[in-house]
Amino acid sequence: MNIVYFDLETQKTFDEVGGRLPEHKRLMGMSLGVTYSTTSGEYSIFGEAQAPALIKTLMKADLVVGFNVVNFDYDVLSAYGMFDPEQLHTFDILDDITKILGHRLKLDTIAKATIGATKTADGLDAIRWWRSGTPEDILKIAEYCCYDVKVTKLVHEFGVANQQILYTDKFGQKRACKVNWK
Repeated sequence: MNIVYFDLETQKTFDEVGGRLPEHKRLMGMSLGVTYSTTSGEYSIFGEAQAPALIKTLMKADLVVGFNVVNFDYDVLSAYGMFDPEQLHTFDILDDITKILGHRLKLDTIAKATIGATKTADGLDAIRWWRSGTPEDILKIAEYCCYDVKVTKLVHEFGVANQQILYTDKFGQKRACKVNWK
């Protein structure tokens, strides 16, 4: 089974495109997208010009796993051609956890408690790097996005193996969230 872990970064902020509606997210522009395939064991990095190839990669996957991909990444990616997310077999970690807990959590909150990893930057950093346009800053986006894909993969694998993930609540207490990700 080819599980493809996926994340992308954007060129613009929500404020610059008029908000968080799906039609606004289409205007954010993908700076870079990253996948990790369990079949190949490799990361792939896609620039904006390779967005159609990224879509093909996702369409060929047996399962796409991401964090907030359904309500963000797919909306951004839909600007790049014939893309129907309904045709993908997708598991969105954020969607599942939100259904279980009744509220959203950040990937960083889950990753710190579950696997002891923290994010290396945030989406606004990636936008600043994109705007600088230097090869060094574009490399920073790729490294950041690859790391987010790796963290997503490790959190997912932990949830599959242990039928729970961990998070820190608003009072600083570590909590377990039972999941059924098998």
